[in-house]
Amino acid sequence: MERPETHYAQSGDLQIAYQVVGDGPLDLVFVPMTVSHIDAAWDVPEIARLLERLASFSRLIAFDRRGSGMSDGTPGVASLEGQVDDVRAVLRAVGSEQAVLLSVFEGCALSALFAASHPELVRALVMMTPLPRILWAPDYDWALTAEQRDELVGAAPSYWGRDSPDNPWLRAAAGDPETRRTLARLQRMSMSPAAGAKVQEIVGATDVRQILPSIQCPTLVVRQADDVTIDERHSRYVVEHVPDTRYVELGPGGSSGLGDVDALADEIEHFLTGVRRQVVSERLLATVLFTDIVGSTERASELGDSAWRSLLERHDALVREEVERHRGRFVKSLGDGVLAVFDGPSRAISSAAAIRDRVAELGLQIRAGLHTGECELFPDYDVGGLAVHIGSRISSLAGSGEVLVSSTVRDLSVGSGQTLTDRGEHELKGVPGSWRVFALEA
Repeated sequence: MERPETHYAQSGDLQIAYQVVGDGPLDLVFVPMTVSHIDAAWDVPEIARLLERLASFSRLIAFDRRGSGMSDGTPGVASLEGQVDDVRAVLRAVGSEQAVLLSVFEGCALSALFAASHPELVRALVMMTPLPRILWAPDYDWALTAEQRDELVGAAPSYWGRDSPDNPWLRAAAGDPETRRTLARLQRMSMSPAAGAKVQEIVGATDVRQILPSIQCPTLVVRQADDVTIDERHSRYVVEHVPDTRYVELGPGGSSGLGDVDALADEIEHFLTGVRRQVVSERLLATVLFTDIVGSTERASELGDSAWRSLLERHDALVREEVERHRGRFVKSLGDGVLAVFDGPSRAISSAAAIRDRVAELGLQIRAGLHTGECELFPDYDVGGLAVHIGSRISSLAGSGEVLVSSTVRDLSVGSGQTLTDRGEHELKGVPGSWRVFALEA
């Protein structure tokens, strides 16, 4: 999907950045976390996929909260009351008389307050892993203690925007370098470390439990069943205290903290429209290729956003050329890498090697991973299935300049003349069993 144009709504003295995608009969406002950047969010594949799915049945309205992303900042820390005015300003700007509010994590506090304060403007609520209160209390004893919260806030200057598995705000993506890098960049673009620390302080002091019984609209609460980072009792508290609520737990999937975004979008669509989408896909055997630029975070910081964006465009054009030259199909750009599929493993390996050599002309190095398996081809020409996840995980194992392949690819390419060296067995996150991996010799 083409990246939408950003507009601005006047809220008092502030300009609030927003985007509109889709033209469905239902207005759906995405209320983000306190840390957001509506432009950079499209670089995170799982977030982009969710936004595209939501826009397929609604008029999706996304915005940056004051002090975050492309919206104006405000002295001190923004109150929830002031941010309620921002939501109203966005609704006025797009001409929406009544909308669904969809929120995630601590963003649910803002959507709950808005729904309770302006019931005439809200037709339904969708809360994904809501956090009505973050700090421990005698009657809320599963939450973080003040000491644990202080430790988290104190880590902001050291970890804010860092591509590190130890970054406490990127725990869901700790084992997925591709998603972690993109989320770290989104965090940097959202606000500075000092601003991030101040925001986290006010988030920790927020408590909207008292207003939950005042919410009058139908509400859907969704949570990822295997989420070990946020206690399920936060979600269950909302379910028990909002009068008209439906609760859904989804299976595992993804590294952005949203879980399986297609299953999530299915539940949201069914809740809001009464229609459960029939997934129509074509299954085919294909070789999946993932590439990833090594050291992209450091290079982007060195070049600046404009020059880095220009370099990425040249990179994507070059990769697309090599993929098509080897009879493959360029599926999509992943921000600092690509996904492509081929009808033969030998051509996929040759394409990966050619891409590796040619991007060196741009001063870039890549890592690549390949796997052959049954994939789902969707009507929008995206691909899915376990084979895609395996290819992504193998790519994350590769070092700079390396092309790694699964044993399936090795077995199917025997006789091609390509030399593949055994790199042993590995556990792949989210994939059962152990997998033997081979490296293409230069």
